[in-house]
Amino acid sequence: MDTTGILDEALQRLHGSGPERLGRLTNHAPMAVEALSAHGQAGSVHRWVDLYADKLEEFPARVERITAANWQAALGDPRRSADWIGHFEREIADRPWREVLAQWWPRLLPGMYGGSTHPLIRVGHAVRTLLAGENTAPRLAELAHGLGYWAARHHPVAELTPLPGARSAAAALDAVPPLGDRNGSFPDRLGRVTALPLWAAASTDPDQARLHLTELVRAATHRYATHGHGDETMLVHAATAPNAVLRTLPALPRALWAPSLHAAWTASAAVTAMYAPDAPVAYTPPGTFTAEEVFERARAHGDEHVIKLTDTALDVGDATALAAALRSIELSEPLR
Repeated sequence: MDTTGILDEALQRLHGSGPERLGRLTNHAPMAVEALSAHGQAGSVHRWVDLYADKLEEFPARVERITAANWQAALGDPRRSADWIGHFEREIADRPWREVLAQWWPRLLPGMYGGSTHPLIRVGHAVRTLLAGENTAPRLAELAHGLGYWAARHHPVAELTPLPGARSAAAALDAVPPLGDRNGSFPDRLGRVTALPLWAAASTDPDQARLHLTELVRAATHRYATHGHGDETMLVHAATAPNAVLRTLPALPRALWAPSLHAAWTASAAVTAMYAPDAPVAYTPPGTFTAEEVFERARAHGDEHVIKLTDTALDVGDATALAAALRSIELSEPLR
């Protein structure tokens, strides 16, 4: 993890901006700069933010202070993002951040699908930083921003009809039926997901849940190499959302691990249903590259989703995962 102070500088710089732009598009900058810093690229952080700066909007206005008495009415109201961020800033200032996370995780988990799963992913990046290094004020503030964004965009899924599943995560993802109508925004498509295959549904042991999550992240990352052309951006989240959950597990009580697995599976499977292509295509990487070389290619490309998928691919760490990262570089438009 970055010890130069650059990550903290970048987070402070970014906390003057809101979590979204144009009323619906996520600000990816805090997640991308954390990933860059985590992989030894802190020196490129400020230049990357400069390139991304035209996608940032001012921090939104506050509406009303959120309290223990009124928080439920504000949950899932995107107009209240500033109020929610302020609430978590106060909570984390008053109590250990792990205690705050443990209290709010089960409240927020059912709504992890809001904001195209980005709030959850932002929390996962923030928690990784806190677990890996010093709990500085900007890093604690980043967790508050991530949790606040999640609460503001909290959006549960409707009750789903269980379909026959499969024993492996890869086979279960293959069994996900694609939507017949794949037009519209993420919320529109999510509302049309009514049935998903069962996978690891009986898993209640925390350690088994962690192993299943690891398997899911690997399978979803591998699948991008052959299915990413269905939507080069949105299918990234089939891997990065469950990986955000996996990264957060060490900071959570073990009793929350199995429910976290089940929510992560639903998210990954739903994204697969919403954006999967009609058929896979074979993919052969343009050579053999080390993990460091692949991440350098992602950094040079600059697209925020490419950086985040490559970050997850390096967590998986095998050749197929690196191929998926290279595929995302080929499919995506670079940041200019």
